[in-house]
Amino acid sequence: MMTTRCRALAAAGLLASALIPCAALAASGEKIGTVDTAFQWIGRDHDIIVEAYDDPGVQGVTCYVSRARIGGVKGTLGLAEDRAEASIACRQVGAISIPQPLRKQEEVFSERMSILFKRLRIVRMVDPARNTLVYLTYSEKLIDGSPQNSVTAVPVDRATAIPLRK
Repeated sequence: MMTTRCRALAAAGLLASALIPCAALAASGEKIGTVDTAFQWIGRDHDIIVEAYDDPGVQGVTCYVSRARIGGVKGTLGLAEDRAEASIACRQVGAISIPQPLRKQEEVFSERMSILFKRLRIVRMVDPARNTLVYLTYSEKLIDGSPQNSVTAVPVDRATAIPLRK
């Protein structure tokens, strides 16, 4: 999870001064593609972007996230606040290995959705009873977050135990 210090610095716009301790949480996805949803005369069109995020703590798992982006002048300049709607699908894309014990619940990705106050977050949860990794995506706003969310799960072969931090 993001530390209170990282949250406070991010909210204050001072994340750069805390870059080293917070670097693992901020991630940019690899752009897979986009589709236009509405034409804009000036600036880029409104669109939906699909990005891939490799789980930094679990080799062999990639999460695919789709989300709407506002276009036009504000969107092109990075001043628009994107909608709080996202969808996630995480899949096993190779042999799963977990080099370090995982926390039972941990934020694994975070990406800015507006110039200061809104972030897309992806949290990994471990379901040890079912030997499954559960991923939740939601948006968080400094003042008022959104209840809209999406969840997906990646079952891990019973031969590969998911090590948990104590």
